[in-house]
Amino acid sequence: MTSSAATVPREPAPASRRLIAALVLGAVVALTLGVYGHVHDPSRKLVFTLFFSSTIAMKVWFASVAVAFAVVQLTTALWLYGKLGAGAPPWLGNVHRISGRLAFIFTLPVAYHCLWSLGFQDTNTRVLAHSILGCTVYGAFAAKVLIVRSRGLPGWAVPVAGGFMFSTLLAVWLTSALWFIDKQGFPSL
Repeated sequence: MTSSAATVPREPAPASRRLIAALVLGAVVALTLGVYGHVHDPSRKLVFTLFFSSTIAMKVWFASVAVAFAVVQLTTALWLYGKLGAGAPPWLGNVHRISGRLAFIFTLPVAYHCLWSLGFQDTNTRVLAHSILGCTVYGAFAAKVLIVRSRGLPGWAVPVAGGFMFSTLLAVWLTSALWFIDKQGFPSL
């Protein structure tokens, strides 16, 4: 190999390989969380409550706030993609990104408590679905971040990744926070 051949820039991987790599990374993240949650011994202790009256109150409120920010992100995405009719104002992209980051941040204390204190559980269908979906949220997040950062992917890749992320987060909320609210009412702060 000559020295000039070593300086030739490499061409980026084809879009299909980058998309598959993002999906594989997402699957690895989800599986890793699920395996960790299954093999580690759950502490069964309430780790923290922050300023809430109980850990369950913190989890219900934080999960609900995360879903509210996710709804903002979904709405702004539809607006940015021209699906809501009126043209998107220039500041909307920032609102979209910030709402997504806030939704993610609000899920972290909830997921930490679920994985550390409770682990991956399968005591009934709802709990099993919640455990699987909870791990899937973070796999979907990892895949979505990679897809958003990759250039030259098909135009449908980002909306599908975002829609899947939103759907799994909503399903996690439905199988936990909403289920709790339905059974016991909205917890006090």
